[in-house]
Amino acid sequence: MATVGVTYSPRASTAPHPTLELLKSLKIGFVRIQWVDLTNQIRYRVLPIAYFARLLESARPAVSLTKATLGLVFLSLADGFGGTGEYSYTFDLASCRICSYAPGHAALMGWFEEKYPSPGPNPSYDVDICPRALLKKIAFDASQGGIDFLVGFETEFILLNKDSYEPVNEHGWSCSPALLTGSAESTVLEEIAASLAADGIELQMYHAEGAPGQYEVVTGPLPPLQAADALIHTRETIYNIANKHGLRATLAPRVFGDSSGSGTHAHISVHSARPEGAGWASDGIALRPSEASFLAGVLDHLPSLCLLTLPFYASYARMRDGIWSGGTYACWGVEHRETPLRVCNHASPASRNFELKMMDGTSNPYLTLAGILGAGWAAGIKKEKELSQRPITGGSSAVQLGEEERAAMGIHTTLPPNLRDAQEAFSRDEELGAILGGSFVQSYLSVNRYNNERFELPDAEAARKLLIDHY
Repeated sequence: MATVGVTYSPRASTAPHPTLELLKSLKIGFVRIQWVDLTNQIRYRVLPIAYFARLLESARPAVSLTKATLGLVFLSLADGFGGTGEYSYTFDLASCRICSYAPGHAALMGWFEEKYPSPGPNPSYDVDICPRALLKKIAFDASQGGIDFLVGFETEFILLNKDSYEPVNEHGWSCSPALLTGSAESTVLEEIAASLAADGIELQMYHAEGAPGQYEVVTGPLPPLQAADALIHTRETIYNIANKHGLRATLAPRVFGDSSGSGTHAHISVHSARPEGAGWASDGIALRPSEASFLAGVLDHLPSLCLLTLPFYASYARMRDGIWSGGTYACWGVEHRETPLRVCNHASPASRNFELKMMDGTSNPYLTLAGILGAGWAAGIKKEKELSQRPITGGSSAVQLGEEERAAMGIHTTLPPNLRDAQEAFSRDEELGAILGGSFVQSYLSVNRYNNERFELPDAEAARKLLIDHY
């Protein structure tokens, strides 16, 4: 059995770990051991580089965390969680990344594992509710089946004055005055861009968005686990640099009831090494069989997946028809912003990707991608599921079509209009539950219900500020 923790010995230490040598060469003095819980709170422990070096000498470098960690909501626990026992949060050294937003710091992610292996002939350290491990398992299973994914993100956020919670400006989408030279917001965006580039994350662009004080940063595609890690780093970069300049950044889904909401749009491309037959074609649109089956699997489970992609009661104030947030029907379209799944670059197979619009900044990206890719792979591609729904290609949205026209296109289902309906859909989806694991489903539902209860305050303005403060 591997030793847990640091073993102190009078004998000389072993040779320095290569990760340690690299960090020291970059003048790193602190390492943030970071995780994202089931409420999408980014949490971390800060280790001085000297103690981090000692942990790297152990057979299984990790820190110990209470088993309450993944069920924690503020200072209380969701049903099914307790304060007994500890996990080993085992370092994933491949995830180590410099934090330019916090000079002298680096961050790395890890895996929640049992501290000691389970008894029996097949001992295991696995923890079913570890978000990163769940995504890794699904992506690995797909890769073993000849399917790989790349994922990029668009992150929308709003910059507010810290004390007043008012936006930094009232300018609109891509307007020049929203980024005037010398303004606080222009300085913040430039520093975010420089920090992401320095930390090895491809920034494709940034620009002003539609709501007051709203901006968007677009980061390039990566394999699923690395993409989720990069998104968490992007969020931390945004939060910290805004704070450095006396502002508050929020990813809350609908800060202003009379303007655009903020989303986190995922762009997913499907890459197949499997033998593929004739492609799918309809309405002048052609897809590879793996792409069509991926869409079919995701569309079948789209209402259930909302609880992972839109996990907050406030998320559903953003999902409305007519405001370019994806609409209210479980459907797909071609270059159409009123569908929750949008095909981008449809005529260019090498760069074609599927944009998921029904996702916001309150969602845990590991869980969102585990759900979406799990449905697309296990319920779609793996089963060679036929895509029976035709895409929306014209100017009309699903809600504007007549009932008979929607039925003829294979559009039969609406998305949950509120959190309670999303929880119900998620709890009743047996196929998705089997993909994610029954114990995860029950634990996630428990935490999600309790977390939302704690944010639903009788005073609407107090609830709005609480959401902004935490997301």
